Amino acid sequence: MADPSSYRPKPGQIPDSPGVYKFRDEHRRVIYVGKAKSLRQRLASYFQDLAGLHPRTRTMVTTAASVEWTVVSTEVEALQLEYSWIKEYDPRFNVKYRDDKSYPYLAVTMNEEFPRVQVMRGHKRKGVRYFGPYGHAWAIRDTVDLLLRVFPVRTCSAGVFKNAARTDRPCLLGYIGKCSAPCVGRVSDEEHRELAEEFCDFMAGRTGTYIRRLEQQMTDAAEEMEYERAARLRDDIEALKKAMEKNAVVLADATDADLMAVAEDELEAAVQIFHVRGGRVRGQRGWVTDKVEAVTTGDLVEHALQQLYGEETGDSVPKEVLVPALPDPVEPVQEWLTERRGSNVSLRIPQRGDKKALMETVQRNALQALGLHKTKRASDLTTRSRALEEIAGALDLDSAPLRIECYDISHLQGDDVVASMVVFEDGLQRKSEYRRFQIKGFEGQDDVRSMHEVITRRFRRYLAEKERTGEWTDGENASSDGISRDDASADGTSTESAPLGNAALEGDTTGNAFAGNAFTEEDGRPKRFAYPPQLVVVDGGQPQVAAAKRALDELGIDDIAVCGLAKRLEEVWLPYEDDPVVLPRTSEGLYLLQRVRDEAHRFAITYQRTKRAKRFKASPLDEVPGLGETRKQALIKHFGSVKKLRSATIDQICEVPGIGRKTAEAVAVALAQAAPAAPAVNTATGEIMEDEEVGAPVDTGSPEEPVSTGASHERRGQET
Repeated sequence: MADPSSYRPKPGQIPDSPGVYKFRDEHRRVIYVGKAKSLRQRLASYFQDLAGLHPRTRTMVTTAASVEWTVVSTEVEALQLEYSWIKEYDPRFNVKYRDDKSYPYLAVTMNEEFPRVQVMRGHKRKGVRYFGPYGHAWAIRDTVDLLLRVFPVRTCSAGVFKNAARTDRPCLLGYIGKCSAPCVGRVSDEEHRELAEEFCDFMAGRTGTYIRRLEQQMTDAAEEMEYERAARLRDDIEALKKAMEKNAVVLADATDADLMAVAEDELEAAVQIFHVRGGRVRGQRGWVTDKVEAVTTGDLVEHALQQLYGEETGDSVPKEVLVPALPDPVEPVQEWLTERRGSNVSLRIPQRGDKKALMETVQRNALQALGLHKTKRASDLTTRSRALEEIAGALDLDSAPLRIECYDISHLQGDDVVASMVVFEDGLQRKSEYRRFQIKGFEGQDDVRSMHEVITRRFRRYLAEKERTGEWTDGENASSDGISRDDASADGTSTESAPLGNAALEGDTTGNAFAGNAFTEEDGRPKRFAYPPQLVVVDGGQPQVAAAKRALDELGIDDIAVCGLAKRLEEVWLPYEDDPVVLPRTSEGLYLLQRVRDEAHRFAITYQRTKRAKRFKASPLDEVPGLGETRKQALIKHFGSVKKLRSATIDQICEVPGIGRKTAEAVAVALAQAAPAAPAVNTATGEIMEDEEVGAPVDTGSPEEPVSTGASHERRGQET
């Protein structure tokens, strides 16, 4: 615990002007970001007597080790910079709303030649019109199914669309009249785009025009005795009215507004938002947050507005935002919203009438969401706390291990040896901290030696960061443990992956190789190996645990606990112990260790399979500098196979469009140096197949791994 007076700025050093400030911990990680109209007054409030601070604020200032600030010219700039830094640094003490689900939107891909109507989740894409969010995806599909009678817009995927165009046969929706079938030319791209525009207009609330137009067409058809057409128009009108009934009118005069309500207690807060467009509720969403700082309702509203509109522009920001309490001051927030929309935005508290009545409904939803969350959270939080306490007791730790790192080795009979590192904080997965390693110190299969290498590399990076930031005490230096700065950075050419972010939620991204020193981040953003765990778990028994402990001892690290979890009997092994620690089968601590171990195994084997698949697909052409995928395909298409390309002359290679003489010479050299692949074998007949039969290219550039068309080389039962 740090003393705030140890890093308090000197009197008069802090400017009396608007700005944004950052508190950092001892590892230089940004733990809190705030803004202020007067930096001097705001920061002075943090350095008063600790007894007078809010408990959560007191925890923050005692966790911090330094404070920095940036001066801006206006409060609106401060608001924008605060939002950017919170998104960039993800500070642990800031209010962070988390969706209780990934809300689906009805999306129309106006950025495509033939716009498509579909359900979308996640980040919004440029050129796509969004409507919602909706509570359930089935609600979107019901609405779309009704509207396709009137607006037969394409809903199929790109693959189905291309296949229909190739075969000149539309899909089922095209036959039953719920798609205008642009894939087979029934309508032109202009006519189809006009249909999509009308669909968007209807969803945006401009419904009266289309209803009146269809009613007039129905009347005209009846007068002309075209009764079948009139009946079809009648059914279309009923479908539109039924779709409209799903969103009853709640505000008169076709109001566009977002209504926000907050339900809170001392520890948590829930926010509910109703999106009203054209007087109808078009979407609803909710967030929950831990109140890790002393905040008012106005502060919660301000943070929610930042998260809701931080990435939005134009009509996505409504003309009117109704809130339960106004931020203090309100002018910068209102000006910021106006800038996002491009026209005036009203931010106010409803006082009477329909808007106040609807706000009460939103408030009831917020109270219900908070109650439901606390019911779920109580059990979950209690269970995780019990699990961490049981682990601390079983391993004789001084405190509960709030950060646990687990390592696993994966290979296929000694080939493509890789390792994984997964991180659990407070008993929950921290997927942005996951890392992957390629074992490069030796060849072959040796799990113990691999574990030693991985632990050494991971904590060598940690020591290098401590040395770089000056955390070493007097008399300590890296070389005293046999580790120099050169050693720490020399490992930077290995292929541990960069932070994976949201793309790695399934652990299937390849990541980029490091280049140079990994510790180049000077501004507090998360670094690759900067933060130490309280507990290291390895997948294995005594040998793996001993290797991990030996690696830590060689680096001079003695304040990190190590244990291993053996798969066969789920025994917990400790260093220098002949007998394992046996946790009860019903133990929450054992269950947490199993989850950590299984996640490390999943992450490692996914990476290993990815590397193996890439190796099987390798080709000698991959080694030709400057030869991209397009020109590779052109070469294979021209010659038919790698075998025929290998026998071609340089002049013949130059005949391929886009291939110059220099590139042709490089291709010839690469193919001459590469050993020819072993022939593919049809395992059903035993026949050796030529390249033309198998399909080019079959040359994997790896003579030990022949390509087989009849049997898989995965051998999953032999993976570890």
